[in-house]
Amino acid sequence: MDELWFADGLDFTCLECGRCCRGEPGAIWVTPEEMQRLARHVELTEEEFSRRFMTKRWGRPSLVERKNGDCILLDAEKCRCLVYGLRPAQCSLFPFWPSLLRSRESWEEARERCPGMGQGRHFSQEEILARLAKSPFFEL
Repeated sequence: MDELWFADGLDFTCLECGRCCRGEPGAIWVTPEEMQRLARHVELTEEEFSRRFMTKRWGRPSLVERKNGDCILLDAEKCRCLVYGLRPAQCSLFPFWPSLLRSRESWEEARERCPGMGQGRHFSQEEILARLAKSPFFEL
């Protein structure tokens, strides 16, 4: 990403609609520390949590997805994350992912699916880059 097209920042507010947690297959990468927190939260041992909720995607630990692409931790009926306050960093970084920040076109395409993109809180370019710098999985 040579030139950052979002120099003026971007607007986003999570409406907790669950659309980012469903549909498309992919990966929901989880660090060992996040897995420990999630296992404690759902009152399982790490081994049991790993067996029931984890897989490997592109060589990294990832949450399992249902056959339809929904995250295993999404309450499909309520369209809410069952662990929203403890969700992995990858989830809390959405929509500020390198794949969506690569170009204005990528951002606009994702914006068609996410009603919170383009409205609400303004994030400066510096804030967006600082968030990405804290991620164990994303680099620009």
